[in-house]
Amino acid sequence: MPLPAAPKKPLTAARLRAVRPLVFQLVRPRRALLGLGLVLMVINRVCGLVLPMSSKYLIDTVIGKHRADLLLPLISAIVAATAIQGITSFSLTQLLSKAGQRLIAELRQKVQEHVGRLPVAFYDTNKTGQIVSRIMNDVEGVRNLIGTGLVEFLGGLMTAVLAFAILLRISATMTLVALVVIASFSFVLKRAFTTIRPIFRERGKITAEVTGRLTESLGGVRVVKGYHAESREAEVFSQGVTRLLNNVFASLTATSLMSLSATVLMGVVGALVMYLGTRQILAHTLTLGDFVTFTAMLAFLIAPVFQIVAIGTQLTEAIAGLERTQEVLAEMPEDEDPARRARLHSPLQGDIEFRNVSFAYEPGKPVLQDVSLHAEPGSVTALVGPSGAGKSTLVSLILAFQNPQEGAVLVDQVDLSTVELGSYRLQLGVVLQDSFLFDGTIRENVAFSRPAATEEQILEACRIARVDEFALSFPLGYNTVVGERGVKLSGGQKQRVSIARAILADPRILILDEATSSLDSESEALIQEGLAYLMRGRTTFVIAHRLSTIRRATQILVVENGRIVERGNHESLYAAHGRYWDLYTRQHGLEANLFLAPGEGDEKPEPVSDGATRSDGASIRDAVRLIRG
Repeated sequence: MPLPAAPKKPLTAARLRAVRPLVFQLVRPRRALLGLGLVLMVINRVCGLVLPMSSKYLIDTVIGKHRADLLLPLISAIVAATAIQGITSFSLTQLLSKAGQRLIAELRQKVQEHVGRLPVAFYDTNKTGQIVSRIMNDVEGVRNLIGTGLVEFLGGLMTAVLAFAILLRISATMTLVALVVIASFSFVLKRAFTTIRPIFRERGKITAEVTGRLTESLGGVRVVKGYHAESREAEVFSQGVTRLLNNVFASLTATSLMSLSATVLMGVVGALVMYLGTRQILAHTLTLGDFVTFTAMLAFLIAPVFQIVAIGTQLTEAIAGLERTQEVLAEMPEDEDPARRARLHSPLQGDIEFRNVSFAYEPGKPVLQDVSLHAEPGSVTALVGPSGAGKSTLVSLILAFQNPQEGAVLVDQVDLSTVELGSYRLQLGVVLQDSFLFDGTIRENVAFSRPAATEEQILEACRIARVDEFALSFPLGYNTVVGERGVKLSGGQKQRVSIARAILADPRILILDEATSSLDSESEALIQEGLAYLMRGRTTFVIAHRLSTIRRATQILVVENGRIVERGNHESLYAAHGRYWDLYTRQHGLEANLFLAPGEGDEKPEPVSDGATRSDGASIRDAVRLIRG
């Protein structure tokens, strides 16, 4: 299913409760570390109160009463408290900041592992860039849950409580007046956060969209340059960056207004304290030392308000990122489907059966309709038909990428929708039309299907697939780096590597989706031996538009509009003069007259309607002569 879009409404208590399990899951293993952090924070904050508290004794006792003998002990206490405060601050940064970075790394690993286990349908409905953004960007803010941000905020609140008790003792009147002003500002601050939360939420969505488009543009750079569309792509990216910039401006405006309000608060409270304090000093109900201490301690009472402005936005961003992360983690991995508990025997026999299978990617738009077929172990089943007929969807069902809405796909008489996927896919081999290679060496790409394979097994697979013929011509041989998606190799070379990868996997069920589509006639002839070896004794499904490549198939299924309209072997279907005959003769006529290389049309004789035999090329040439008159 697609990832949910960013909601326009602010984060509510219910939605915060939704991410609470993930927060607990992240915090639980770090309880001891957080406990130590809080202890250090208590020590740090208590020591931080020594300096402002000492001003009363310095003014009223040491100076006012001329007690010079108390000056050195007072200064020693201040120095010691300051040193302890510095040491605890350093320790907190080292412990919690590093813990926050470890949390980011662990959460990225957790999300990536989870995404890797999601069904193919998830990838079909979500852009790659959006998924990458969820993995890399959304987890960044959560460091404030474990890092210094949250602990500093809690420490500030604790200091405010201690300062409030001391302020009440010095002057209850001034303390209550200051508290009323701060409480009023807190109400305004709450409304401000209600406004700013959706901004941060929207920023995650915009970042994902911009990253997704950028990923697509870079991946399709050859198409972009081929159509001279660089300026258009730059314009699209510029629009996305502008949206992101406007979002940042909005958040900066909101936080700036909050900072402005906090500064005004400090001025108002300071003016009121100055007025009331001066009157109390003149009335001899407050000493000068008490007033100086009150002013200093008042800063500790107001400080959490400023911390809310600074840290609150970070925590809001962290919660928004956690919510987006939770959306991904809420997707059920395909291997955790409670219906998938059956395990297949290893090795498989390879008996595949479709029983009245219907499938649709979107409701009301069927791709397959009431399809039934049976592929015996070791047989070769070829799927032919026009583009969009449903051939790739049939293969997708065999690979268990999708489940049919109606009917069943059976493997060795077991419903594939109930099979534990690990026991099944380890016995699959796939050579897809788009030969995907990773940015590594030729050896690494071949060994991807079987990492524990020996060097001899890897080289043997490369020899059978004729990879050695081009790999050994490179200076680094099999250690040649192929580039992203194999861009440094030709289409035919990439496909040979894919075939070698499938050979190394030694599968029981083999899927060949246009396995020779990127090969010229010479290259195709070179690897036919490798394909024949690969298909030997395995249940094979072949999708091929070049019909000459599937003449030896055990059975050929002609698929049109999601239905199997013809089935049989090459000879029977050709003799029937039906849809397969039409596709076959039309294709060979096109090749014979336009693209046929010398010697390529020398096919074995085929039966014709009058019982005689003649070559396909000859019959097509005769037909062309008649058309031309």
